[in-house]
Amino acid sequence: MREVYESPLNTRYASREMLELFSPQYKFRTWRRLWIALAEAEKELGLNITDEQIDELKRYKDDINYELAEKIEKETRHDVMSHVHAYGAQCESSKGIIHLGATSCYVCDNTDIITYNEALKLIKKKVLSVISKLSRFAEKYKDMPTLGFTHYQPAQLVTVGKRACLWIMELLLDIEELDFVIDNIKLLGNKGTTGTQASFLALFNGDHDKVIKLEKLIAEKLRFTNIIPVSGQTYSRKQDSRIINALSAVAQSAYKFSNDMRLLANLKEMEEPFEKKQIGSSAMAYKRNPMRSERISSLARYVIVNVLNPAITASTQWFERTLDDSANKRISMPEAFLAVDSILNIYNNIADGIVVYPKIINKRIMEELPFMATENILMEAVKRGGDRQELHERIRVHSVEAARMVKEMGQANDLIQRIADDPVFGMSLEELNAILSPENFIGRCIEQVTEFLSQEVYPLLKKNNVVEETIELKA
Repeated sequence: MREVYESPLNTRYASREMLELFSPQYKFRTWRRLWIALAEAEKELGLNITDEQIDELKRYKDDINYELAEKIEKETRHDVMSHVHAYGAQCESSKGIIHLGATSCYVCDNTDIITYNEALKLIKKKVLSVISKLSRFAEKYKDMPTLGFTHYQPAQLVTVGKRACLWIMELLLDIEELDFVIDNIKLLGNKGTTGTQASFLALFNGDHDKVIKLEKLIAEKLRFTNIIPVSGQTYSRKQDSRIINALSAVAQSAYKFSNDMRLLANLKEMEEPFEKKQIGSSAMAYKRNPMRSERISSLARYVIVNVLNPAITASTQWFERTLDDSANKRISMPEAFLAVDSILNIYNNIADGIVVYPKIINKRIMEELPFMATENILMEAVKRGGDRQELHERIRVHSVEAARMVKEMGQANDLIQRIADDPVFGMSLEELNAILSPENFIGRCIEQVTEFLSQEVYPLLKKNNVVEETIELKA
């Protein structure tokens, strides 16, 4: 269909498994599951419904006659009733019990929650896969010193592995958020037109206990334990807002990672994987643009902004329900899932093959480390009998001059040579270089990585039986 618009989320980014969850096939098959669960529960509670009718409904649960449903919807302008009639056309003996006592939101809202629940589990699975891959990377590079940055200005040394732990830590917070949302997601149940369950109370001749039992039975058949206890016709749209906030949290973590990777690529210290025949630029053949990280940034920005849609929708619902949620919800919720799925596909791909350039990393360290080492040099010179104030002033003068030569003249940082040539310090170049060993300036980085992985990360991965996946990107 090259003549009409196609969403890039479908054609370029999202995985097939996520696309299938939000497909018409999954939706309408779930509608039929819900109608079967309703009929079964009503039968179990004494309504005049036969096993033969249930069997007939089950026989056609996956065989959806789309052409007839579409034809009826053009006439009725009602999507749910078109599928009620289409299902009934296949199930002659049971058409009278389809959707018995229910309103449209019984299938629409419950299907949305079932879909979101499965989609959240898929998102969690992919986040855990990223964590696993970054953990291997952190373990491998836990003792490789690298220049740390604050305000994107050179700061004290960290290690490559310790920096990766910062990315992992944010994803651990996301897993906490995802777990909370998954554990607390709630079906609408069967509430009726204004949430009073009046139609079901009438079906059961005023028996309140049976109405309560009906809702619990339906939830059990759908493998749900949580049901919205009170609602209007729809579940509170705040539930959508809660879900999309969790998705936004994942996008935020990925955004931070992607920006770090883009900066590191510019520094030539680390890169995302680059395919053998990949083209970085149509004009500049030498370029290796961080296009995957840039794509994460781009999609993450979309998700973060999209958070406003369900927030505003939840805020503007009128009384027991209004329909201005529907069109917005049909777009904003699926696309949030598809975009985060796309982000995690790319994140997994990058995490599986981050390229590190140790010599460039060490070169940058040695350009900046002399300035950072001056306090250590000062303390050693004092131990040897020097005057602290005089030494401090000499270091200040040498540092200013060395920095001027670097910035204005483009020369190498010669601060250590200047100190070695100054008799006030009484230290040889060899002695000064020994102090300059990068491993002396990484603090507890190695221990922090080891403790973090063993105490926080590995137990989480084991608890969730994480199996890493290799994800091939569409484009």
